[in-house]
Amino acid sequence: MLEADVNYAVVKDFINKVTEKAIGQGILESLTPGQQVIKIVNEQLTELMGSGESKIKWSSSPPTIIMMVGLQGSGKTTTSAKLAKYLLKQGKAPLLVAGDVYRPAAVKQLQVVGQEVNVPVFSLDNTDPVAISTEAIKYASEQSRDVVIIDTAGRLHVDEQMMQELERLKEATHPDEILLVVDAMTGQDAVNVAKHFNEQLSIDGVILTKLDGDTRGGAALSVRAVTGKPIKFVGMGEKLDDLEPFYPDRIASRILGMGDILTLIEKAQAAVDEKKAMELENKLRNQQFTLEDFLDQLHEIKKMGPLSQLMDMLPGFNSKKIGKLEVDDKEINRIEAIINSMTRQERMEPSIINGSRRRRIASGSGTSIQEVNRLLKQFEETKRLMKQFTNMEKTGRKGMLKLPF
Repeated sequence: MLEADVNYAVVKDFINKVTEKAIGQGILESLTPGQQVIKIVNEQLTELMGSGESKIKWSSSPPTIIMMVGLQGSGKTTTSAKLAKYLLKQGKAPLLVAGDVYRPAAVKQLQVVGQEVNVPVFSLDNTDPVAISTEAIKYASEQSRDVVIIDTAGRLHVDEQMMQELERLKEATHPDEILLVVDAMTGQDAVNVAKHFNEQLSIDGVILTKLDGDTRGGAALSVRAVTGKPIKFVGMGEKLDDLEPFYPDRIASRILGMGDILTLIEKAQAAVDEKKAMELENKLRNQQFTLEDFLDQLHEIKKMGPLSQLMDMLPGFNSKKIGKLEVDDKEINRIEAIINSMTRQERMEPSIINGSRRRRIASGSGTSIQEVNRLLKQFEETKRLMKQFTNMEKTGRKGMLKLPF
């Protein structure tokens, strides 16, 4: 935990509580002593980060006002757009407000990301963030926008001038939520920043960005314990879709290497086209699976996010290595390039791909003939495996399959 840059006082308190629960506790018949300790640690980690998902408090009379605060460089502007996109998917009608009038191009940046997520951005040629925000709230009411997200100005460090401005903004707008955006990669600094902002503004929650980096969840463990305020969302990547609600039990499972199957399922449900999935199932059953279908599946996988992130959610897997096998996100791009270099007939009937065709495909995709051969071999092995599954289903046979690796 100290290597993960968790606050020392938090670690000490955590160990005391785990020890207290472990000593003298009866071991369940279905668990070994080691598994029992992991169970206690998992429960205590979950409790440390909050018992469950902490949701946004909605105003009884719209619009709900969300004030985004944080230091410069924490990803506040991008996170504001990510939150807007997330709320848009939940059926809300958000409005982004350009309240950072100091950082060069801050307003333009918010307008660009706002356009990307299809959410309007309110801005004025005014140097007073309070005046801009109050006008934005009036505009939101007139335009039936039920959520106002104010992107406030940050500094390189906590200073009195910034805090006074944020306090004025809080008094003028009466926000329903003050969300602090913190860079998880900064470790202990993230905790100190959260502590300062909470003391001055009494924040309602935290959004941790860059949690997909090599942070091991240290900041996530410390922020809640030090501030007493919940982590509401986590940024898991650079794309504007990469914002997730914070589930303490799921993060605890990831920290302990137990995976996060529920989040993986949710990502799959959001990315996969059900109609296409049914069509694919029929093709697999009838031995009609082609490289064209394989390419469609690659596109579905890419929608779910980087391969390394998906592997992190599987129990027992490491984000960098699976046994001796390196997880390479670029491999999907190479396979995609090879299949795109084929003609439609070659995708439908891979058996016609002879030596000269393989050379042409390798040249067109910027790969080697060996890589083309490997893909075609893997595809045939996959088809053979699917045939075995289908035959087992038809005959009701049980037993081990001879896998192609």
